[in-house]
Amino acid sequence: MDYVKPAEVLESMVEAGKAKAEMSSSQMLMRGFLGGGILAFATTLAYTATTQTTMPLAGAVIFPIGFVIIVLLGLELVTGSFALIPLSVFKRETTLSRMMANYGLVIIGHLIGCAVYAALYGMAVTKMGTDMANPLAQMLIQVSETKTLGYQKMGFDGIILVFIKAILCNWMVTLGVVMAMTSKSTLGKIVAMWLPILMFFEQGFEHAVVNMFVIPAGMMLGADVTITDWWVWNQIPVLLGNFVGGALFTGFMFYWSHNKKKDSESQALQAGLPTTPALAAEKSGL
Repeated sequence: MDYVKPAEVLESMVEAGKAKAEMSSSQMLMRGFLGGGILAFATTLAYTATTQTTMPLAGAVIFPIGFVIIVLLGLELVTGSFALIPLSVFKRETTLSRMMANYGLVIIGHLIGCAVYAALYGMAVTKMGTDMANPLAQMLIQVSETKTLGYQKMGFDGIILVFIKAILCNWMVTLGVVMAMTSKSTLGKIVAMWLPILMFFEQGFEHAVVNMFVIPAGMMLGADVTITDWWVWNQIPVLLGNFVGGALFTGFMFYWSHNKKKDSESQALQAGLPTTPALAAEKSGL
């Protein structure tokens, strides 16, 4: 059997968070660069499938390919780390400063990787700028404007909406990271992590790393979006929402639901037994 029980998965989550926080700065940057670029590849593949089939579900089914590659190769996706490293900090396996350093360097890596792919893909899809009518180029422009100006038109409600959609997104993305830990086989990991990623992409929720590619790519192709529009109306609230969704709904809720210490203490209380060494000593008269 290659199935890994939830209690063991929880231990793996803490260990993975510690390992991510303790990488060198160059590893964080390079793995973030590769993670961002590969996810951008998967995004354009999904958009290609959607354009060719006129079925958004086709794109959602294909998109997890990028996520699978990133996880199996041990690359960095800051949104996945939002569920893992906070647990390691909570368990005192690493520090808050190391967590923030990881997030900062990986995000910089993502931005560079996504920008490089956006520039190269833009040249390829428009035939070096000679075919701006290409449906994929127009799709990137439309998505870029929708993800920024669309929320801007709503004012403060737009900020709340994008924040909520970011929470929902990373609840599923980090669940995909955790699901990959439930199997010891490569095939089992692929199938397990595929499902939550499909769920978030098909419903149009907001993923920070995808947006680090889509919005700048649209801007490069002529979208009427400024850097301020990008960061104020999307990137910053999406990063914050992704963190809440990953850390709270996947990281800590999974921890609270499967923490062995809490389970054993609960069983001891029900049996009328002491729950700590001090209480045990008192109970025995020591």
